Amino acid sequence: MGPDLWSTPAYEAALTEVARRAGEFTRLRHIPRDVVEKFILAGFYRATTPRRFGGDARPPAEFLRSVERMSEVDGSAGWVAGFGASGVYLAALPPETQTLLYADGPDLVFAGALFPVQPAAEVPGGFRVRGQWRLAGGSLAADYVGVGIGAGASGRPRTAVLPASQVEVVDTWDAVGLRGTGSHDLRVDGVDVPAEWTFVHGGGATIDEPLYRYPALAYAAQVLAVVNLGIARAALNHVTGFGAGRAGLTGAPKPADRAYARIALAKAEAELRSVRAFFYEATEEVYETALSGTPGPEQVSLLRLAAAHAARVGFGVVQAAFTLGGIAAIDADHPLQRYLRDAAVVPQHAFLTEGLYEGAGAVFFGADPFPGYL
Repeated sequence: MGPDLWSTPAYEAALTEVARRAGEFTRLRHIPRDVVEKFILAGFYRATTPRRFGGDARPPAEFLRSVERMSEVDGSAGWVAGFGASGVYLAALPPETQTLLYADGPDLVFAGALFPVQPAAEVPGGFRVRGQWRLAGGSLAADYVGVGIGAGASGRPRTAVLPASQVEVVDTWDAVGLRGTGSHDLRVDGVDVPAEWTFVHGGGATIDEPLYRYPALAYAAQVLAVVNLGIARAALNHVTGFGAGRAGLTGAPKPADRAYARIALAKAEAELRSVRAFFYEATEEVYETALSGTPGPEQVSLLRLAAAHAARVGFGVVQAAFTLGGIAAIDADHPLQRYLRDAAVVPQHAFLTEGLYEGAGAVFFGADPFPGYL
């Protein structure tokens, strides 16, 4: 498997390319395929591919740290690179299907849109897929895509996996933040998908390696939430590196000489470091269990809580940094403006909403959480 994902020359080259072209991503509203190729070389898209198919199946904390660092450079790039985690839930496909999926190598670029779940008529050997799905980040550069159809035996949606050539990307993405993610709609017009190319979202893996005993849906939430840890670090670095020495337009003392600014910065730093420590502590604890067994409901809940909390605290830290930026931060092209807009999007994701706290609280009390939480 080699060195940590974020410590290779290929990873550093990807960071450099993202830093150079971040403004381009915003204008295009997606990450171009040639940049995704840099992510491939850096190992993002083999990081969760099973080892039996030539992948690295890296520990979650290692992959999450690599996404966090990428997000520090550009939130949209981190969001798209994070889709390299898709191998965890694709591991629910039959092994024979995965053999075909990875026939050209372990570096699979996957994107998907689960909602709104569309009904799919049963046909001999599979399902006829038709409909339109929203918020398919990274879809313009994908090799394969997944869309939500019907429901499996558990009541969870079933995902149909199709080659990207069979799916139309509909240009609908025009968001205030994370504009570079290319989270457009997907449209499929009556494609027959064999049953063995579908899986229940969050269903059990068919591959017996430790990574695939790690909770798939919780991991999907973590990969999104960690983007805000990276953005928050970038925002605080900007305040301390560029804002501390700038005097106010009115001649007021520079922020570094104002007591309230010092206090606000210290609190934000403590909040970010604290939530980050919780996030990775939970990740490593649950993966340690997965090395020899199956994590229980309490551990799944802990991961979901850590993800939701990281997304929200990260956003709060960026808000604090924006305030410390003063009047200069209102300029449309100011870095803190971009950090604020990007960070605002993350806790809006369905996997990271305020309701996750209620589910975690129920588990702490020993009560039943809302359906689908675990």
